[in-house]
Amino acid sequence: MSQPQRRVLLFAGPRRLAWRTEPCPAPGPGQVRVRVHWTAPSPGTEMLLYRGQWPDDLPLDDALPALQGRFAYPVAYGYSAVGRVLDVGPGVDETWHGRWVFAFQPHASCFTTAVEQVRALPPEVDPQDAALLPNLETAVNLLLDAAPRIGEHVIVLGQGVVGLLTTALLAALPLASLTVVDRYPLRRERALAWGATQALPPPTTPDQVERLRAGKARHPRYPGADLVLELSGAPVALQTAIDVTAFAGRIVVGSWYGAKPATLHLGGRFHRARLRLVSSQVTTLAPELTPRWDSARRWRVAETQAQRLRPAQHVVTHRLPAHRAADAYRLLDERPDQAIQVLLDWRD
Repeated sequence: MSQPQRRVLLFAGPRRLAWRTEPCPAPGPGQVRVRVHWTAPSPGTEMLLYRGQWPDDLPLDDALPALQGRFAYPVAYGYSAVGRVLDVGPGVDETWHGRWVFAFQPHASCFTTAVEQVRALPPEVDPQDAALLPNLETAVNLLLDAAPRIGEHVIVLGQGVVGLLTTALLAALPLASLTVVDRYPLRRERALAWGATQALPPPTTPDQVERLRAGKARHPRYPGADLVLELSGAPVALQTAIDVTAFAGRIVVGSWYGAKPATLHLGGRFHRARLRLVSSQVTTLAPELTPRWDSARRWRVAETQAQRLRPAQHVVTHRLPAHRAADAYRLLDERPDQAIQVLLDWRD
């Protein structure tokens, strides 16, 4: 088999990208070689790496074989690649050849990996929608951890990609209300189109906090939402979550702040209102679910929801050729009012 060249996108330092050209190895036993069509830069986790906010002592991702190892620039990163199988190695069923697949792989034009590390896409899932499957799987995981109940008042703080997808899933449930909070009008508009009942900018005064609590779960001293999901990536929003959650309510934190510290006031409402603070992270499932749930079941749910929601039509604001990756990251970094999700097109 020939060895085509591949281009690999590297994070060379804070707000600096570089390229590396190298052979894309022929597949060995049990492997496939994939020609990438689309990758989806993460506007959350990946931007921490881009901005130089990755914690120095944290591995890239020990759960993903393609991202194991300690963090150090320059580094190849990314975890959403969609393409077609170019060829297969010994011992791999020939039916894999030409199939559309998804893989948790860094941004590159081609990759070779064990067949177990790729997921064949159902014909009903569009390849561009498939590039959003990791974020949709995260949204599914958030609902599993949050366990929203019928008739509850729910607030979602942050309407980036994960926030919008979480809102779309919540909108299908019989809730009493679904309020979203985000700085940017474009994101609030998309949330309303996907079923949110109210969309507000972040509160900055006591009156605005009160407006966010208004009309939700009643309590003599601690009214507010039954459930709040903090998905903004901004540590200050965690205090807002505490301020707007009702007595004995739940706060699910799906944001990852990286090296950004969170300063909280826990001596008042948080303590006396008996609030519960829950961490949600997609690498693992809640222990109480594991007798019935595993990552494969969660992924199948995400694929089903991708067919229903067609997320690329709602959250992808820009599609750029891969050689313009620097422009893509600048958009995500500097123009969040315009850019929600960017897809990189590797087909040239």
